[in-house]
Amino acid sequence: MWRHFLSGIQFLTILPCGPTQPLEAQRTLPLFPLCGLIVGAVLLLVDSVASLFWQRSVVAVLDVVALAVVTGALHLDGLADTADGLYGRRLPEKALEIMKDSRIGAMGMVTVACCLAMKWAGLSGLDMHRAVLLLLVPATARAGVIFAVHYLPYGRPAGGTGQAFFQGTPRLQDHWALAVVLLAALLLAGWSGALLLVGFVALTAGVLIYYRYKINCVTGDMLGALVEISEAGLFLILSAAIKPA
Repeated sequence: MWRHFLSGIQFLTILPCGPTQPLEAQRTLPLFPLCGLIVGAVLLLVDSVASLFWQRSVVAVLDVVALAVVTGALHLDGLADTADGLYGRRLPEKALEIMKDSRIGAMGMVTVACCLAMKWAGLSGLDMHRAVLLLLVPATARAGVIFAVHYLPYGRPAGGTGQAFFQGTPRLQDHWALAVVLLAALLLAGWSGALLLVGFVALTAGVLIYYRYKINCVTGDMLGALVEISEAGLFLILSAAIKPA
């Protein structure tokens, strides 16, 4: 499991963690929430150090930058391509063709800007249980990929970056790491942890329902978009609900 965990970190981040491990997607996928904990740990470290020097609004900017850097902007790239492809009334084949284009369009640029602004707003207003939630939100957001892989077909049967994750059949035990993360949220953050769970379910279900309605499949870009939307949405929801009086 350790080897697959390192493989997941190498796939999802730019963090150095030894020799490159082969990606066995079906074994790595259930560990995505634990890999997200590493992203959250980097975020917490940046936030803690930056808080020694700057006020909260500046720290939030640095947090957003840290998330983009540590992931190599992998998910942001997927968000931009997904926005370009799904915008407007297009046939699924045309949407998939647009998403495959590496160039970013106006809709993709606007969507990325809005997502980063939402993260900044959420991080700026996050007070209660801040340290715990900085650690757990990235982990929870990456768990949405497990549900997307299990409940939507892959949109590029001829091949694509996300194809390897769709080779196996859904298994209940693939959700064990998510269960650990959510249990930690409930124990460490109380009702804020419960809100994290509710927000995760609502955001993941909403995005997957939208994907099914638009093109009834999912791609690697759309998985990345799901992570970014969930992360930004969770920070925003939590900051609104737990702000001090």
